[in-house]
Amino acid sequence: MPESDDDLFGAEHVRVYRETAGERGHDWRGARILLLTTKGRKSGEMRTPPLIYRDDGDGWVVVASKGGAPRNPNWYENLKANPTVEIEVKGEHVPARATTAEAEERARLWSLMTEEWPAYDDYQARTEREIPVVTLARQ
Repeated sequence: MPESDDDLFGAEHVRVYRETAGERGHDWRGARILLLTTKGRKSGEMRTPPLIYRDDGDGWVVVASKGGAPRNPNWYENLKANPTVEIEVKGEHVPARATTAEAEERARLWSLMTEEWPAYDDYQARTEREIPVVTLARQ
């Protein structure tokens, strides 16, 4: 197990986060992390990536950046096919509904998310796609 939470990545990040109820892995490289579980649109299997998030009112916001890759991350395509998801924030498991933000709401949330993780602007500059911003509302 990495000594520093900043060294956590992918499946190991998820494992450590779950084993410690977010005591390790929630605070990562100056940002906060939640776990988002979606149902695979092809496989039907549950998939869980760790994602940078920000609170917004009673919900949460995440960004489908994939580091500025040309295509959206699989988790985003999964939630488009089935917007019923589960999130884990520290030890709390929350059923949620995912929605892609549009127009003015997207602009407002993008600004909030770049405060949390400034590299999102760099990621957007790397790709021609508009990087989706997703709201997660408690169900």
